[in-house]
Amino acid sequence: MLARTRAGLAAARATMPGPVVLVPTMGALHDGHRSLLRLARDLARPPGQARVGSVLVSIFVNPLQFGMDEDFDRYPRTIEQDLEICAQEGVSVVFAPAGREMYPTAPQVTIDPGPVGRRLEGEFRPGFFGGVLTVVVKLLELTAPGIVVFGEKDAQQLALVRQLVADLDLRVTVAAARIHRDPDGLATSSRNVYLSGGERATALALPRAMSAAMSAASAGPKAALAAAAYLLDAANAADPPLELDYLTLVDPATFAEVSPEHAGPALLLVAARVGTTRLIDNTMLIFAE
Repeated sequence: MLARTRAGLAAARATMPGPVVLVPTMGALHDGHRSLLRLARDLARPPGQARVGSVLVSIFVNPLQFGMDEDFDRYPRTIEQDLEICAQEGVSVVFAPAGREMYPTAPQVTIDPGPVGRRLEGEFRPGFFGGVLTVVVKLLELTAPGIVVFGEKDAQQLALVRQLVADLDLRVTVAAARIHRDPDGLATSSRNVYLSGGERATALALPRAMSAAMSAASAGPKAALAAAAYLLDAANAADPPLELDYLTLVDPATFAEVSPEHAGPALLLVAARVGTTRLIDNTMLIFAE
């Protein structure tokens, strides 16, 4: 079922058996989204429960999370293909509102993402996380799910959504889906369609850098970073080049950089541009004491 309005969503939501699992998306669905939908479908079928729940997908390109020089107008919009994928994956309801349906007037109150939201992606994309968290709150209020699913590829976003839910006592469980990768290793993203063949070849330095860091992690944080940086530096000299925004090892809770002597878990995060396309990737590393 497709709902385009709040009223249509409310009517559809009233018929949905629980648990209701929400997967928020901006559309242009791909195999990475399919992995989110399959996790949601599994979560809607709790073991030992005779009743099967429902999967609800939202499709909305949120203008609040795009900066002035970003790709809001050219962001891919493929609603017919998206609906087909949702049907194939057993989605009960798709909520695909227009901009004015989500924001009848320009919002005067938005969510402050706090200190974590001003680091890394928040620094390179000012206002991004405020826009994300604001639309997440609206979607949670409109859809009233028991569970909401996000992907681990957007690691900082996932951490902030979890903090949002905890700090505001929102009655929803946040579930995380592992990073889905294309056959060549590139993290699956709607923006991958922008890459030319040569640009994609250069972009493969990102997953290779993550793999190199994992292989070097036994030698400590400094070695892991150096292994990743070596491959990214080489990609910067490629044609076309990879232009690095950041490569860093951070505490998974605070997203502050870890020290060279750090022991325990740390997230290796990378963001870079190839041509006009901005890509991100990450991997969790565990450092021995």
